[in-house]
Amino acid sequence: MSKILIRGAGILGGRPQDVLIDGETIAEVADTIESGDATVVEAAGQILLPGLVDLHTHLREPGREDSETVLTGTRAAAAGGYTAVHAMANTFPVADTAGVVEQVYRLGKESGYCDVQPVGAVTVGLEGKQLAELGAMHDSAAGVKVFSDDGKCVDDAVIMRRALEYVKAFDGVIAQHAQEPRLTEGAQMNEGVVSAELGLGGWPAVAEESIIARDVLLAAHVGSRVHICHLSTAGSVEIVRWAKSKGWNVTAEVTPHHLLLTDELVRTYDPVYKVNPPLRTATDVMALREALADGTIDCVATDHAPHPHEDKDCEWGAAAMGMVGLETALSVVQETMVETGLLDWAQVADRMSFRPARIGRLEGHGRPVSPGEPANLVLVDPAYRGAVDPAGFASRSRNTPYQGRELPGRVTHTFLRGRATVVDGKLT
Repeated sequence: MSKILIRGAGILGGRPQDVLIDGETIAEVADTIESGDATVVEAAGQILLPGLVDLHTHLREPGREDSETVLTGTRAAAAGGYTAVHAMANTFPVADTAGVVEQVYRLGKESGYCDVQPVGAVTVGLEGKQLAELGAMHDSAAGVKVFSDDGKCVDDAVIMRRALEYVKAFDGVIAQHAQEPRLTEGAQMNEGVVSAELGLGGWPAVAEESIIARDVLLAAHVGSRVHICHLSTAGSVEIVRWAKSKGWNVTAEVTPHHLLLTDELVRTYDPVYKVNPPLRTATDVMALREALADGTIDCVATDHAPHPHEDKDCEWGAAAMGMVGLETALSVVQETMVETGLLDWAQVADRMSFRPARIGRLEGHGRPVSPGEPANLVLVDPAYRGAVDPAGFASRSRNTPYQGRELPGRVTHTFLRGRATVVDGKLT
């Protein structure tokens, strides 16, 4: 592999420096580096961050290749600045055996656009009745460390306790989709003023909060690790904050769309805004932003949920839940967190690279931009402004809530172990 010299980028938003990549690693960081035989990338005015890591991506393969494949999903990830994603288990067949997680892992290796770390199911078939082969999935070539029935909640407290106890043996983590099913039967949107006015079935905040409260207590009781997926309410923030104050091993994520959008958008009846958990109130949005800023919420995760157009271009009640997010996540974080002064770029690197890599125990990612470290990097032009056009997405699906909306920032280059996957905003 040839040498690459990134010239004049602000590392983590700091002063401009040069970064030399030699092969798969960062060879030198200095104020000025002679280019020699290196390919030069002029990066004045741009921000250099470690490659982003997503703890929550739906790649749909195997089984729903009409929505996404590992190849198209990882191309979307690279376009969004990601060098690693965790692929959720709700595929067809479900990733509840060593065989399926190894298949996803190998498809990721073949795609070459970013590293794919499979997430194993907690229960067989996501049915919540019997523990899946957690140990076998961990011992497989995929080396699974994160387990989740995402899309469904592990609502049985005994099953959840057993899962937490089991993964302690190999420092695993259970990532919980917090949704009490009995409280959300027929739910279509956030329960509140808007749902009452529209006559749509309400999804109460307590359905999320009650599961989080139970699970942080269970994690503390057995001394294990629990991670809360796509936290969405102000009450959930307070429960996680309380659990962390106790020193319990609890982490949490928030999605970009829950940092920006509110349930007022459901008044349009556009199913692009139908998502699980639902869009909440402006009060919840502000609580989530503040919690991400103060570290109560550990990281941003996309919950990238692609769907074919026929599953979204229909009436609200029949539409699938979910939004694509890999290609817009960093821009949304810049708008909601950086431009509001809640986070600086070094903290963005912490919430979108360092912490998710640490939670997922992912080697080689979420590392400092320093000599000797793997050259997993992303260059961002923060001055860019442009309207979102899903026609240009690398994802196979187009169900974005941001179509036509102007967002700041653009990924210009992504490097996976020194190899450019994105150059000048275009996939290689």
